[in-house]
Amino acid sequence: MRIPRLYHPETIQSLGTLALSDDAAGHIGRVLRMKEGQEVLLFDGSGHEFPATITSVGKKNVDVDIREKIAASIESPLDLHLGQVISRGDKMEFTIQKSVELGVNTITPLISERCGVKLDAKRFEKKLQQWQKIAISACEQCGRNTIPVIRPIMSLEEWCAEPSDALKLNLHPRAKYSINTLPEPVQKVRLLIGPEGGLSAQEIEMTEQYQFEETLLGPRVLRTETAALTAITALQVRFGDLG
Repeated sequence: MRIPRLYHPETIQSLGTLALSDDAAGHIGRVLRMKEGQEVLLFDGSGHEFPATITSVGKKNVDVDIREKIAASIESPLDLHLGQVISRGDKMEFTIQKSVELGVNTITPLISERCGVKLDAKRFEKKLQQWQKIAISACEQCGRNTIPVIRPIMSLEEWCAEPSDALKLNLHPRAKYSINTLPEPVQKVRLLIGPEGGLSAQEIEMTEQYQFEETLLGPRVLRTETAALTAITALQVRFGDLG
């Protein structure tokens, strides 16, 4: 059986005995039904892994014995910041999960003119917590030891106006150039993905004012979640670590 990878929300300071977080303990005890003596692999977001052995399993608490601290990074050389206009239902969760697996470093949920999601501040805060948990779970699955940041929700223009030395890209089906024709080298990208109804003409003009370059994925119009993952994959193949 594959050794489970578990995120520990606090910096692991030393080897030896450690009590797992409530989430990790619940997963070990109730979901995986693991026993004393079995192995787990912890990570704390610092770029390290910590092989450990379960020493006790209770109804609510699980203790482990950490044996080693290993520097282990599979981060892409491409620093990729995704600005994703919030999509309906589980599409946003799907986009976050898969973009983390593909190596995105930062995700900012955005509100645009045609954004179909309308929530109050309290519900948005709950969404942010849920999205961060999805990012952590994706890291547990794919082997990343650095947790991507899910930033607070912003308006589209606020995000576009942020100072950045990254290459700024906005997908557009009528753009002249594709990701494959972008000049090298590129080390940082801010990728804007619009809503299901697309950006308005005024918003497209606004992105141009903030030096976003229009780029083409192909001849077909893609759904917002498909567009995000296709663009991220193309960028990682061109400038990152996907072969």
